[in-house]
Amino acid sequence: MPIDILIVDDHLHAREGIRMILENYNDFKIVGEAKNGQEAIMLTEELMPDIILMDIQMPVMDGLEATKIIKMKFPSVKIVMITVSDDVTNLFDALKHGAQGYLLKNIHSQHWYEYLRAFALDEVPMSKEIAFRILMEFSPNKPKKTLQHDLLSARELEVLQHVAEGLSNREISKTLFISEHTVKSHLKNILSKLHLENRVQIAHYAYRQGLID
Repeated sequence: MPIDILIVDDHLHAREGIRMILENYNDFKIVGEAKNGQEAIMLTEELMPDIILMDIQMPVMDGLEATKIIKMKFPSVKIVMITVSDDVTNLFDALKHGAQGYLLKNIHSQHWYEYLRAFALDEVPMSKEIAFRILMEFSPNKPKKTLQHDLLSARELEVLQHVAEGLSNREISKTLFISEHTVKSHLKNILSKLHLENRVQIAHYAYRQGLID
């Protein structure tokens, strides 16, 4: 089943460029386009896409505010911020508002495909720099450890630490000499046991509990 994608960008040529990239792959289906955050919210409610590709700087309502509202209303919808700059400031803000990933507009089209496929399968590692800034923002001081992660098995704890360090599922499988399927299974258990939703929250948790430096 193809992955339904909503494109949100105020520039027509940018939307056309993204569409041209993704239409080369049968894995993706473009279900709609929006030129600002308000339209994105309305189309999300109407179309319920799997993934939204969200520009940051837009008129009427920018991508940050739209992301915040969409994630509050439709938490299952995944949002990837798209930007021309690798400056982490806006991307960091976007992740704080609920986005789960980001793409640079100028990277090769094959990288778009690989990233979005992995993103749809919850396999995209987090940028170490962005993860670190999130941890610094939310955790200026480490509190004392709690016993919550005692619910995890020794292997699950290893997987948690590697995820928090920014490793992908494939890298974790090679490091621990286990299959990617087993990594996914451990990751699912970790999220369930700790009542977390994504890799960003795992990194945040690991830092707060003193499980990583």
